[in-house]
Amino acid sequence: MASELGDGERPAATRRLAWVSRELVMIAAGSVGVVLVAMTLQLSFGAYPLAPLDAWRTLANPAVLANGAAWRAFLLGGTVPEYETGTLVVWTIRLPRVLVALLVGVNLAVSGAIFQAITRNELASPFVLGVSSGAGLAVLLTVVVFAGLLPFLPLFAALGGGIAFLLVYAIAWQGGTNPVRLVLAGVIVSSVFGSIQTGLFLLIEDVGVAQGVVAWTAGSLVGADWAQVRMLLPWTVIAVGSAFAGARELNVLTLGEETADSLGLSVERVRFLLSAVAVLAAATSVAAAGIVGFVGLVVPHIVRRSVGTDHKRLLVGCAFAGPALLVASDAGARLVLNPAQVPVGIVTGLLGGPYFLYLMRKHGGFGGFR
Repeated sequence: MASELGDGERPAATRRLAWVSRELVMIAAGSVGVVLVAMTLQLSFGAYPLAPLDAWRTLANPAVLANGAAWRAFLLGGTVPEYETGTLVVWTIRLPRVLVALLVGVNLAVSGAIFQAITRNELASPFVLGVSSGAGLAVLLTVVVFAGLLPFLPLFAALGGGIAFLLVYAIAWQGGTNPVRLVLAGVIVSSVFGSIQTGLFLLIEDVGVAQGVVAWTAGSLVGADWAQVRMLLPWTVIAVGSAFAGARELNVLTLGEETADSLGLSVERVRFLLSAVAVLAAATSVAAAGIVGFVGLVVPHIVRRSVGTDHKRLLVGCAFAGPALLVASDAGARLVLNPAQVPVGIVTGLLGGPYFLYLMRKHGGFGGFR
């Protein structure tokens, strides 16, 4: 009988997949379903309307799928071959927006799961270490002081987020760090950088530029194209792959510093490296889509309540649920508020706030990592 076999007698493939739970499969399947529905809406809806079936036929067009020149243009940059209008709209405007949402959702959700583990606080987010404030300040500095460098805006955003993280770590360091000092240092840096941002914003004279910066800092997928996909893809693979490789260490960190140290884990080194991975994921997302709030806070929280605290399951669940939330939020904003192009960060904020109010009412106090 298969149920009577010991672990050593089970097939190797079965042992390798023992961590996959029914709840995780349900989250993955549900997320894929949400993405497919939202993607259908995104491909069909807009100034150039297409029937859902026609949109998918256009996406499956062999003239594009089998065209090496088209894929070189999409993935490496260059001129896209001539196609009819519907094909160009789907492949060069709508599909890239969906792909950017998918990649940003993965990055933010995985980043949030890491930050919540290293701070042992369920209310931590990808921006708890000042990444968003550093990125936002870098954007405003570029716009106000270095306007000639606007083409490099995403690069400066990522650089600003990284500098903010290093500053937070330096403030929190007292012969080592701990989760409480990291969070407090993040609050300090975010407050100071936020005040500087407000002052700089008042110096912008061009109304159009000011509106663009406001939309960007609110988190926006408007105008996303293959350039953002090309920028996001390699860093997403590196960050998410590194996060999965550190799943065991994340599990140990959530046990507490003393326990982790007794188990032979170099707590400070591991915390710094995993923080760097989380910052890379978050900063890459900020560089591509601006400051999208609540995804990295809400998604790990929801997934954890379904699959438990094992970070191998948690990270996989976040990699499915994060994109589902962001793609659905963007599609919903376009449907409800047409023709206005509302930043997706506003929608995720409107969804995330009531969710945490519900949790507060239902569970009373929460926030510590359990």
